Amino acid sequence: MNRSLEALLAGADVWRARGGGPGATACQPSGWPRLDAELPGGGWPLGTLIELLLPEPGIGELSLLLPALRALAVGPPGQARRWFAWVAPPHAPYPPALAQGGIAADRLLLISAVRMEDRLWALEQTLQSGHCAAVLAWLDRADDRWLRRLKLAAESGQTLTVLFRPRHQQAGGSPASLRLALEPAAAGLDLMVLKRRGGGPVRVHDVLGA
Repeated sequence: MNRSLEALLAGADVWRARGGGPGATACQPSGWPRLDAELPGGGWPLGTLIELLLPEPGIGELSLLLPALRALAVGPPGQARRWFAWVAPPHAPYPPALAQGGIAADRLLLISAVRMEDRLWALEQTLQSGHCAAVLAWLDRADDRWLRRLKLAAESGQTLTVLFRPRHQQAGGSPASLRLALEPAAAGLDLMVLKRRGGGPVRVHDVLGA
């Protein structure tokens, strides 16, 4: 663990749950066939930024990511287990529920930061550490300069990096490689793929029912 992450974990605003080279083209299957069919490489891109734009938190965005997180928790044979970092979530994760989904509590990091500047700094340091299998961050706002810094930090490892941002920021530009707008639907979620490598916008219906 490098000095930056050690300092982060030592801070008072970091909860560490207790239980018992750039790869922008590498992908992790999402676990949802209809969505994977529309994503370049057939899954969530690793080593870059993904943005999920939400009308409000708690519409099924974590269920959307859970199959990929479960697969990343297993990891390649012989590889050291890596962390799952949550930066400024609107609600604290419930370790027993995540454990049922295959994510061990002793691999969770909850990073709390009220000021957006602190949140962005913590996120950048966590990505640069190279010790996380996935980093999920909730950002109410972030300017283009910071987003480009975060994308550069994400490119330093094979990390699944997901930013949850308000839906009203859909109209603004972003350096993220993949942007999706989420809407609740009768069978789970409707997704609008707003930006992807090598393709135009496309709508995917009832993804969680796939």
